[in-house]
Amino acid sequence: MNAFADLYRRLDETTSTNRKIAAMAEYFERTPAADAIWAVRFLIGRKPRQVVPTRKLMAWAGEHAGISEWLFEASYDVVGDLAETITLLIPPPTRVSDRPLHVWVTQDLLPLREIDIEDRRRQILAAWDRMDAPQRFVWNKLITGGFRVGVSRRLVVRALARMSGIDAAVITHRLMGEWPATADTFQRLLSTDTSDADISRPYPFYLAHALDGAPEDLGPPKDWQVEWKWDGIRGQVIRRRGQTFIWSRGEELVTDKYPELATAAAELPDGTVLDGEILPWKEDQPLPFGELQRRIGRKRVGKKLLAEVPVSFLAYDLLEFDGRDQRSATLARRRKTLARVLAPLAGSRLMASPVVAAPDWEARRHLHGESRRRGVEGFMLKRCDSVYGVGRRRGDWWKWKIDPLTVDAVLIYAQRGHGRRAGLYTDYTFAVRQDDELVPFAKAYSGLSDAEIREVDRFIQRNTRERFGPVRSVRPELVFEIAFEGIRASKRHKSGVAVRFPRILRWRRDKTVAAADTLATLKGLLTAP
Repeated sequence: MNAFADLYRRLDETTSTNRKIAAMAEYFERTPAADAIWAVRFLIGRKPRQVVPTRKLMAWAGEHAGISEWLFEASYDVVGDLAETITLLIPPPTRVSDRPLHVWVTQDLLPLREIDIEDRRRQILAAWDRMDAPQRFVWNKLITGGFRVGVSRRLVVRALARMSGIDAAVITHRLMGEWPATADTFQRLLSTDTSDADISRPYPFYLAHALDGAPEDLGPPKDWQVEWKWDGIRGQVIRRRGQTFIWSRGEELVTDKYPELATAAAELPDGTVLDGEILPWKEDQPLPFGELQRRIGRKRVGKKLLAEVPVSFLAYDLLEFDGRDQRSATLARRRKTLARVLAPLAGSRLMASPVVAAPDWEARRHLHGESRRRGVEGFMLKRCDSVYGVGRRRGDWWKWKIDPLTVDAVLIYAQRGHGRRAGLYTDYTFAVRQDDELVPFAKAYSGLSDAEIREVDRFIQRNTRERFGPVRSVRPELVFEIAFEGIRASKRHKSGVAVRFPRILRWRRDKTVAAADTLATLKGLLTAP
């Protein structure tokens, strides 16, 4: 645990990619496999879920520190990070343990979810009493479900590749899917024998970059395949050895959540892997993404919901055929094979995503303008001779998205951020006007420059009206243009709408609150073309 806490510190103290990779490579080289595999798991984003409700954890920490509830909350408001607040407030340990990471995780962290709340309290207090401050901080990050340290899966893979000499693509593939966090797994992860591939494992996804210029700059239209950009869940459908596995891009095995797809996939030839989009689909057209959200969080889907929100899988690539990896073939060749594979399944829930037929960029621009009416997010542009890569690479695949929907909204609430933004108010709630009232409709955390964030923070400090724990009510004066990808009616929100992927587009210093948009304007976007 000491070594992992030290690694966390080194990663948190630098923004240099090379230093982060070097720190991880050094850690993996020196650390026993039983600990290293848990470090890999946490660093690539497979953090444990929160094991104690926040209010209870705050109460336990406050009692242990001997301070009142209001003082703990005031401290939390200043620090902005729960794990750090607890670490700073609780008394020093009576003894410091040198137990390794895997022992802490398997004997203390994982069992917490299975014991009653009072035993959970005793175990957490006992853990705090055996850790120094750096270990406590990491432990608190794990038990609060807030573990993150500014490294991506790709950086972790690069560190493992540097340390072991194994190709990064091989390591990426081995990290996909389910695997136990054991010493044997870590050793297999770095094995020089690259013939391994369990039957359920998906391939790493190839990702596109947002188009940052005019599509005409890409060259002759004939060199580019054009597809609609669907608004669903990216996934892979795998059929191997008579079994079906459906994976989301988030590496969640979702086979049981989409039984209609599993049934359709049973008709695929053995040794087939499709890449595509899970979409709510009814009467030969996609439903709004909000309908799919009704199914996303459910472990079991009843007959009524299956009938109301059926899903289809629109495949746009073929990654494996007849048990052989197809990713090195050109896109044109892969699409021809895909069409042949899906032809016998006509009328099923597995379909090929259609290629958009348009002779030139002008015609494609015209069709692109119809995207929102068609219920799609724009175009995918893929070079016809491109291979299927790993991760996000520039040059061969581009997302040509439609412009977002926007409204001018008023900042009404703010909360301090986390991590490097813990000392600044960076989490904002925005509202639109309705008569003399401001109605909240969205939260946004990104879009401002560092200088703008500091300026807004100073305004919030000077213009706080009320405090609700870590949240401040702010004098309504600042107007911002808020962009979002989609909007739907919602009974759960006071505004009556829910927006998708809200973000700050720009600070409208030229506008007063009276010039901000109204709720009627916002609702008018429900039917925007």
